[in-house]
Amino acid sequence: MEEIIVNNKQKYLQDNYPFDDVPALTDKKKCIHCGTIITVGDYKVFNDDIGQELIFCPNAPDCDGTVIDWFDVD
Repeated sequence: MEEIIVNNKQKYLQDNYPFDDVPALTDKKKCIHCGTIITVGDYKVFNDDIGQELIFCPNAPDCDGTVIDWFDVD
């Protein structure tokens, strides 16, 4: 996988978040792949093996969690 540097993280998230309710960059989520509480704005973007851009956990590439693996922190 190749990391893509994103200069405007809010715009990228608005344009590419796969669900209806786009979180704020300051929101906290829990990544179920690595078990870490993350700040949404620390996300990373990578090209996957077929060239598709995906929003990954800030702990990538050690963690392979994407936005589908992020849950609200109670």
